[in-house]
Amino acid sequence: MTMRIMKKTLVTIFALSAAFVALPRAAQAHHGWADFDSTTEVSIKGTVIDFHFVNPHCVVELEVMDEKGVARKWQGEFASPAELARYRWTAASLEAGDRITVTGHAAKNGSPAIHVLGIRLANGQELKLYNGR
Repeated sequence: MTMRIMKKTLVTIFALSAAFVALPRAAQAHHGWADFDSTTEVSIKGTVIDFHFVNPHCVVELEVMDEKGVARKWQGEFASPAELARYRWTAASLEAGDRITVTGHAAKNGSPAIHVLGIRLANGQELKLYNGR
C-alpha cells in the first residue's frame, strides 16, 4: 500500500468517525412533534411579536391574553421554510403587530407552545400551511 492510499484511507476513516459522533446530536436536535398533544386541537388568538422563517421549523411568537387579561408569550412551531415556500410564504408573511388566530396541538407539558396546523388573519383569510389544510 502506498503512502498516498494510506493517507486517503485514514482521512476517510476519520471523517466517517466524526460523522458517527455528530449523528446522535443532530437527531436529538430535531424533536419532531412528539411534545405536542395530537389528540386535541386548540385555537388561540394573539398578536405576532416575531416570525422566524428558519430551519428546521418556522416559528411564530405571539402575545396572547389569558382569561384574566394577562399577556402571555406563546410560541408556535410549524412547517419548514422550504415547505411554506411552496405556498408562497416568505419571511414577511407574518409581521409584528398582525392579529392572528392559530389552531393546532398544544404542548403536552402545559407550556405556552403549539404545533401550528392553521393560521387565520384578522380579516378572515386562511394562510395555507400544508397540503390539504
